[in-house]
Amino acid sequence: MKKKKQEKKYNKITSIVISTILVFVIIAGLILLYFNNSKKEDDNALAYTDLIKEISYGNIEKIEMTVGSTTIKVKQKDIEEEKTTIVPNTESFIVLVQQKVAEGNEIELIQKPKNILTQIPSFIMSFLPTGIMIALFILIFKMQGLGEKGKVYDDTERKTKIKFEDVAGLEEEKEEMIEIVDFLKRPEKFTKMGAKIPRGVLLYGKPGTGKTLIAKAIAGEADVPFISMSGSEFIEMFAGLGASRVRKLFEKARKLSPCIVFIDEIDAIGSRRTSNSGAETENNQTLNQLLVEMDGFSSEETIIVLAATNRPEMLDKALLRPGRFDRQITIPTPDLKGRLDILKIHAKDKKISEQVNLESVAEDTAGFTGAELANILNEAAIIATKRKHEDIENNDIEEAVKKVTVGLEKHTRKYSDKDKKLTAYHEAGHAVVSRYLPTQTDVKEISIIPRGVAGGYTMYKSDEDKYYISKTEMKEKLIALLGGRAGEKLVLNDISTGASNDIEVATQIARDMVTKYGMSDSLGPIDFQGKEPYEIQMFGENIGDKIGQEVKQLIDEAYKEALALLQVHRDKLDLIAQALLEKEKLNEHDFQKFFEE
Repeated sequence: MKKKKQEKKYNKITSIVISTILVFVIIAGLILLYFNNSKKEDDNALAYTDLIKEISYGNIEKIEMTVGSTTIKVKQKDIEEEKTTIVPNTESFIVLVQQKVAEGNEIELIQKPKNILTQIPSFIMSFLPTGIMIALFILIFKMQGLGEKGKVYDDTERKTKIKFEDVAGLEEEKEEMIEIVDFLKRPEKFTKMGAKIPRGVLLYGKPGTGKTLIAKAIAGEADVPFISMSGSEFIEMFAGLGASRVRKLFEKARKLSPCIVFIDEIDAIGSRRTSNSGAETENNQTLNQLLVEMDGFSSEETIIVLAATNRPEMLDKALLRPGRFDRQITIPTPDLKGRLDILKIHAKDKKISEQVNLESVAEDTAGFTGAELANILNEAAIIATKRKHEDIENNDIEEAVKKVTVGLEKHTRKYSDKDKKLTAYHEAGHAVVSRYLPTQTDVKEISIIPRGVAGGYTMYKSDEDKYYISKTEMKEKLIALLGGRAGEKLVLNDISTGASNDIEVATQIARDMVTKYGMSDSLGPIDFQGKEPYEIQMFGENIGDKIGQEVKQLIDEAYKEALALLQVHRDKLDLIAQALLEKEKLNEHDFQKFFEE
């Protein structure tokens, strides 16, 4: 059935495309014919002033005219080829010719009756621009209609096969969604109690956390049709089409009730309304239509609108009031158990070696989303295939993690001994400083082999899910970030551009500490982030300068601390840098050996 619908759709698209091509071929042919005839006429043209002179000289033998036409044919004496001339006023010209005949000039004046067929080419050419515009508009609106039907109706009018068992790492969120499934399956149970079925559920969280997946799972568990569209599909270049698509979407939903309507990236149409014109007015109309449709559900219509966004702060407040999106559920990044469950689901269809410990992989990927974990296992499968392994091994997964987080390893990139030494001391600086900071995690690997845009890297173990970060931890993070720059300065008495990313991250952390988290002793617990200059000035004069001074002080103190730590442990810095120059890469065990004694 689905295949027949697709074939019907493709046949319709093909017929429109072929028809359009034929129209343009015909138009092009007419244009070429017109210009070809025009060129011939230009070659045989005789200027009106020259014609008057030729008549006066008695050189004109015959003049042929058509009633209603300003173009005449002229036969000159001793010239076989006829010429054409455009006369400004045919009546005045006839009087002039008749006078010349009366004076003795032998001119044969022939006047033909009006022939409608002679007017057709000029009529076609005058209508040509309008015809092209009409053809283009018909084509655009036809394609708009096909896109609408294909994406809203044919492609998405189906029941998803995804169930809650296919969703991992969102146990509490699934419990919340079970109620939605009950609403869809047994609405009468709730209406008897006087409860109203929720109109909409907003899912928000980082990209890749599983918002679309859990929406499909709800439809799969409830065994109802799932109609899905992206917010960007409502936005069009023609005014009113976005609102029209919203109306047609909900018309289809009412016919399929009970069902789920899922709008992904709803911030594309649900952003705060403005009073501006142009594209923003079109967005406002689309949003207004969405609000009207959500208000228009009757109690008998079991339709639930699910929407997903990673920018809830952008949404119009009218969307978030009760009666529209009644429930707002945060979809977080998975914790340790959630990551393990997600890895197990994605490992089902892959040949994983028995030696692989997925728990260890879950521990090393704190902060990763479900999509990122799926990508790691997929990359590991590709790497294992390239290496001609029978199964996916531990080193394949480790390489996949590094490839996803840092970039592709580049063994072929050649750089000078000076750059190699600078990179070794830079990465050793990071590692040694981190080793003596209590809040920083253990070093997992150090490398001076380029990866991605980085000349080298220091990887840390991420075996703990953190929900809060203390001021001490953030200050020590600054010290660790600036350890690379400090290592360069201490040993080589010079600095390089290699620390640019470290400085960027450190500056952002220091700014957040002062302006977002209120960790400045002098400025106090005040949120300055995202405020306009006039809003900041209410806290005192030159407050912007004070913020800058606080940020600079945090960076300066961290850099001094990093230098001091490396001066005390200079022997470790030299040993690790020399080992990197020899081996190019040190793992956790190699690194810890330098500190055992």
